[in-house]
Amino acid sequence: MSADELVALVCCDLGAIVRGRALFSSALDARLTEGVGWVPANHALTPFGPIAEPNPFGATGDLRLTPDPTTRVRVGEDGASALHLILCDIVETDGSPWAACPRSFLRDTLALLDSELGARVMASFEHEFQLLLDAPAALPFSLEAQRRAEPFATRVMNSLVAAGVEPERFLAEYAAHQFEIPLAAAEGLASADRAVVFREVVREVARRLDARATFVPLLDPSEAGNGVHVHISLLDGGGGSLFYDSSRAGCLSELGGQFAAGVLRHARALSAFTAASPISAARLTPHRWSAGAVCLAERNREALLRIPPLVTLGEEDPERQLRLEYRGADATANPHLALATILRAGLEGIRERLPAPPILDRDPAELDAADAKRYGVGALPSTLQESLQALAEDDTARAWLGPLLYEAYVSVKQAEIDAASGRELEENCRRYAAIY
Repeated sequence: MSADELVALVCCDLGAIVRGRALFSSALDARLTEGVGWVPANHALTPFGPIAEPNPFGATGDLRLTPDPTTRVRVGEDGASALHLILCDIVETDGSPWAACPRSFLRDTLALLDSELGARVMASFEHEFQLLLDAPAALPFSLEAQRRAEPFATRVMNSLVAAGVEPERFLAEYAAHQFEIPLAAAEGLASADRAVVFREVVREVARRLDARATFVPLLDPSEAGNGVHVHISLLDGGGGSLFYDSSRAGCLSELGGQFAAGVLRHARALSAFTAASPISAARLTPHRWSAGAVCLAERNREALLRIPPLVTLGEEDPERQLRLEYRGADATANPHLALATILRAGLEGIRERLPAPPILDRDPAELDAADAKRYGVGALPSTLQESLQALAEDDTARAWLGPLLYEAYVSVKQAEIDAASGRELEENCRRYAAIY
């Protein structure tokens, strides 16, 4: 490593954009405690560039970005500058947590689950993305599509290994030049950190090959979009699953059913954090392999919440496999906020001892009107504005954030809505593809 190499101290903001400041790696040790300067108004920046107005910060205040050395990532090749970064908490100048820091919000959420349930969270983020290429696309899911992606495919997998995010597979997806790389589950904060690092490494490898990778929720409205599936399980202090019970439907325990019920109860408000752009809702409609129904399902990819299959073909214990998959997110969501709010919703369901939701066993399109309403077909907000309204009307969900984080988040998202207003969906998709 060169002594004069730059290392970036970064955070993921409310629009899921990674921002920060770089310094020489030789100066890093002196900054591990005191960090580097930051200002509150940086958290009012929109993905389009301008600061959202009005916002709760104005021109006043000072903060610090304090690095977490466990998140240090360096990915590089001979003859090229490395991608070298460390994720940071945003703190006050005395080191106390800042009320609008998403990473601190997730840490507080994890502490709640531990104190109330004795639970540890295992989670993983499963991303879809596309390479922006002029060449005609190969057939969906085909070996040819994977081979045409070389040398990107091999390089990105090895770079992700070097970054410590544990990629499991590389696969061609349904849309043009679309790929998916699932990550192994990690505990708590590390799972959302991995999602941030993953996106930056994928973009970096593509950039080195004179290409661009985009995580835009919808590149072409006529094709499948790019989602993020968030897989969640809760473990007790001994590592046993709090979600698994082989005697119950779907092998989902009573507590797991309560967690699922809480997520579904607050689903409309959650969409403000997980489907976080003005184009996101257009992907979350029936028969887009996303989330056409606000329900729990097993082996069914039309549901907001899914129980993935328990594979008995090999030797892995079914209890270790049992998890819930939230399918309504995309890469415009801040991973720390998205995971924290899903967990908070699930915790509310456990606190209230909500009954387990019914498990959808067929295509939502086959349901009659009564069952369609029961399973929440079409119940997700159809716009980001509706999501923000649902959040405003959900007193419980709104209170999770605290006044400063709530006001700042709504300010940024309202500015995005205003910037997208009056434009056709296709144009907004192109604009977001250039950002994400």
